[in-house]
Amino acid sequence: MSKEEILLQVRSAMAELFELDPAAIGLDAHLIDDLDLDSIDAIDMAARLQQLTGRRVPEEALKSLRTVADVVELVHQQLSARAAEPVPVKRPA
Repeated sequence: MSKEEILLQVRSAMAELFELDPAAIGLDAHLIDDLDLDSIDAIDMAARLQQLTGRRVPEEALKSLRTVADVVELVHQQLSARAAEPVPVKRPA
């Protein structure tokens, strides 16, 4: 998934979760200063990111997010890591 596609999904999720204007959710938007998100919102966002990526968001990574661009980069890294994981092979019993 491209970063542009990730941005569209992140923008949609944030607009829905936090009742934000999608136009305000640009890459340079600061999560706290511009979008007024708080620690409770971060928990909701972590849950949504986990649904999007299929991977748990490490607490350290969540704490380091400052802008929408940071969120997009985190999702991109999570998806890349997931794609690099070996696929388990089912063998006949």
